[in-house]
Formats: sequence, C-alpha cells, structure tokens
Amino acid sequence: MNLRKSLMTVAVSTLITSSVYAATPAKSDIIDNYADIAHATYEDSLITAKQLNTVLGQFLAQPTESNLKKAREAWIAARVPYQQSEAFRFGNALVDDWEGKVNAWPLDEGLIDYVAPGYGSESDENPFYSANIIANKTLKIGGVSVDASTIDKKLLAETLHEIDEVEANVATGYHAIEFLLWGQDLNGTNPGAGNRPATDFDLTNCSNDNCDRRRDYLQAATNLLIDDLTDMTNSWAVNGEARKDLLAKGTDGGLATILTGMGSLAYGELAGERTKLGLMLHDPEEEHDCFADNTHNSHFYDALGIKNVYLGSYTRVDGSTVSGSSLSQLVQNTAPIVDQNLRNKLNETEAAAQVMVDEADKGNTFDVLIGANNTQGNQVVQTFVNALVAEAEAIEHTISVLKLENIELEGSDSLDNPASIAAE
Repeated sequence: MNLRKSLMTVAVSTLITSSVYAATPAKSDIIDNYADIAHATYEDSLITAKQLNTVLGQFLAQPTESNLKKAREAWIAARVPYQQSEAFRFGNALVDDWEGKVNAWPLDEGLIDYVAPGYGSESDENPFYSANIIANKTLKIGGVSVDASTIDKKLLAETLHEIDEVEANVATGYHAIEFLLWGQDLNGTNPGAGNRPATDFDLTNCSNDNCDRRRDYLQAATNLLIDDLTDMTNSWAVNGEARKDLLAKGTDGGLATILTGMGSLAYGELAGERTKLGLMLHDPEEEHDCFADNTHNSHFYDALGIKNVYLGSYTRVDGSTVSGSSLSQLVQNTAPIVDQNLRNKLNETEAAAQVMVDEADKGNTFDVLIGANNTQGNQVVQTFVNALVAEAEAIEHTISVLKLENIELEGSDSLDNPASIAAE
C-alpha cells in the first residue's frame, strides 16, 4: 500500500519556498509552537491508534482475509503521524525514555508467537529468543516460574517487555502489533511481506493453534499502545511534563533541544541505524517495518517530521494545520544563506525518500533495495543516506550560527566507524 499517494496534499502543503520573513520571531514563541506541534502530532498518533483498535475489533469479530487487510491498512495509517513525532525524541529525555514502549525494534519475534524453523530455537544473547508466550502459559524468569495464563497489558508491559534486560525482547508497541498482523517476512531480499493467515485469529477455524491467546495478545498490545500514546499526548499539553521540562531549559536550551532532535534523528538514527546499517549488511532483519514492508513510508515520514519542526508547521490527519513561529524564520533573519541551505537539504532528503516510495510501488520495497546483488536499488538507498548526512551537516552549521553550545548529535557506527560493522 502506498500511503504516500493518498497523502500527497501533505507534501504539497509543506513545500519550502524562499519567502522572506518580516520580523525575527521571539525564541519563546518558536519553542511554544514546537510544543504545540508535538502535542498535535502525538494526539494524531493517539487518534489513529484508536482507529486501528476499532478496525481490529471488527476483524476479531469476523476474522476474514478482507478484514485482516483492513486492519493492516489501519496499522500503516497509524504509522504516519507517529513517525513524524520522532523528531521530538532526541533532546527530550522524557520522550526518549518512553519511546522504547511504543517503537522498539528490531525484535526477536519468537518471544511472542510461532516462527518458521529457520528462525532457530535458541540464542546465546537471549534466553527468551523462542519463549513463544502465546503458546506457553508459564515461563521461568531467573529460575522462578511466572504465570502467563492471562495475556493482558500488565503481563506485556511489566513482565515481558525487555525481559532479562534484553532490548530485542520487544513485547509491546507498533512492531509487536505489526508482527501479529503480518507474521514473519520469509522472503529475504525478494519481494513480499509477511503473510499470516486470518485464520490465526479464528476461534472456530483456528490455524497454528492458540488463536484465543493470539487474539488476547493483539488486543492487549493495542490497548497498551493507546495508553502510552495518551500519556505522551497529555505530557505535551499545557502544563504537561514534557512541555514543562522543555520550557524549564530556557530559550537557548529549548532551541538546542529542537536542533538536537532534528540532527540526531537525521544522522545517527535514520541515516545510520535505520538505513545504512541494513544496506551495509544487506540484511532485511535490519529494516524498520520489516514484517509489513512499510519501511519506505516510515522513512519518508521520519524525514517529513524533521522538516515540520524546522518550518514550524504540521499538517494533521484531518487536514488542518498547526503552525507558528519557526526556527527557519529565526535563522533566515540571522543568516539567510544558512537557512536557505538547510531548507534545500530538507527538500533533497524528501526527494530521495520519495524515490524509495516510488520504488516500493513497483514492488521494490526497502528489503529488496538493500539486496546484495541489487546495485541500482542499493544506490537508491545510499542516495537517501547521503541526503540525510548532508542535512545533518546543514543542521550543525545552523547550530554554529545560532551560537548554541553543548549540543551533541547521535552518531552511528555504520557512518562513523564502518570498519567495526564489517568486523562483526
């Protein structure tokens, strides 16, 4: 599904122009608008998660292939606002600490449900690699038996998620739900996503056993996602904790937070961990939305989220716009060439991301593009990486012009020390 085409108006409405701003905005107004956009983006994430929950209810009431397709489409739609929220993660400690609840990846899916034999039964790094909580009502943690007979939000959040302090034990969030809806993608770097049958959730015609517990897991994970998104939406409301933390930093501290989020997402996280690493290893296990083959959309909206923050404008899922004083306005009135350069780099990144979206329309999803023998596809992905690196450099130049100090952007071994990746 190409959600990008159905949301062309979003991109059109955010095209960057070379307009000249009449007055330098107050830094406090820029920070207030940034917080308003954060609130709106998380609120949209909450709205679309609730819509997903409604569609899932319809699917579980009638577990047909048609209704499963609708549930998958609702999951993809829910990713659109959430991915745009990730520019608020770095620099805001409260958000970064929370993020693992809703968007942790990659995950060892054998913790959750059945997997193909090629997955293997054990891992030296993860004793719960194939625990299969859906099939097993008890498990041992530190030699102590734990009752998992009831799959509910408490079990997922307090017992299973990152169990044994292993980050790959992802039991909650978008990607746990994604795995339940699609199942494993067993196509490697060939076309095709996961293909779980709807009957895996059918109580009267159950495939692969434990359909009742699989349904319970899907409902618990989705309700927990709604709870977590509610918390973050409230945290960015007036007098919310995230907003108060931001304002307590002062104006320069707030601007530093904005630029830290932009630069760290662009460079270390998106260019490095989510894109370059998978390309270097030619490994589809390193793609972000690996079960759904939705990575092209997630990357596009991550990049758009960075642009939203810099321009101080966000187009909501209902088509309305939240906008106001922006960092771009401040930079243009301080160093117009620097502002124009960064806006150009943001456009170039968006264009490179659009090429990946267009390739996915042809069946060349991210996992196909990074295949070892796909020279042309590899270049499409590398162009996106290059654009993000250039964007991050422009962000660093902006930091320098604004004379902001003590800003450290996230790095990535795949970009900063590629030899270490090759040696693994």
